[in-house]
Amino acid sequence: MEVRVQQEAFDLGAEANAFAAGQAGAGAVVTFTGVVRDTEAGDLEGMEIEHYPAMTARAIAQIAEEARDRWALTGALVIHRTGRLRPGERIMMVATAAPHRAAAFEAAEFLMDYLKSRAPFWKKEITRSGGTWVAAKDEDEDALKRW
Repeated sequence: MEVRVQQEAFDLGAEANAFAAGQAGAGAVVTFTGVVRDTEAGDLEGMEIEHYPAMTARAIAQIAEEARDRWALTGALVIHRTGRLRPGERIMMVATAAPHRAAAFEAAEFLMDYLKSRAPFWKKEITRSGGTWVAAKDEDEDALKRW
């Protein structure tokens, strides 16, 4: 299991290949990559993602361990970027591996739902008209409740 919180961009193909190569006993590897999306108005200049370094990686590692135990994962990888990101840039990646595909998919969804609603990140959208902190959404909280 690996958790990385970093400012640097990551190579999706290289990360997915390296993760998959190390998953002896896995029958399924699932990956998901989140991308910074533009606003409906099309005016997003960037997103600023802040965190507390001493707390963030530890909190994500705890939830990844829960996923590993709950779905008998052979491995999990979470990469989440911080700092200023532009529309179209990769913001995060989750990879899970398990003996069976259902477990790998469910664990990946569980981790994504956690990252979206509970991981200790603070996001600010920077548009041409200024900056606005991104508030939690009801649908994100509802998604987390199913677990």
